[in-house]
Amino acid sequence: MSTTNGSLDSFIFDEAQSKVLDWPKRFHIINGIARDLCICTQDSQLRIIHRDLKANNILLDKDMNPKISDFGMAKICEENDIGAKTNRVVGT
Repeated sequence: MSTTNGSLDSFIFDEAQSKVLDWPKRFHIINGIARDLCICTQDSQLRIIHRDLKANNILLDKDMNPKISDFGMAKICEENDIGAKTNRVVGT
C-alpha cells in the first residue's frame, strides 16, 4: 500500500506545500483527475456522477498521482442515461 501526501487542497492552500507543485506536477495531477472522471462517466458500465468534486476530495499518493475520493453524494446512472431530475440542491 502506497503512502499518501494528503489531499490536493493541502498543497494548494499551504504556501510551503504549494512550492512542491511545479507546472509539470500540476499538469500530471490535472490529467489524472480528467482520466478518473472519464472512467466514472464514460468508460464503465454505470455512469457515476460525483457531484462534490473539489480539491479536498482529491487525494495524492506518494508519486503525486491523484485519486478521487468521497463518493458520498455521487449518483449512479444507467449507461444510456443522459440526464436526471432531482429535487436536492447540491453546492451553492
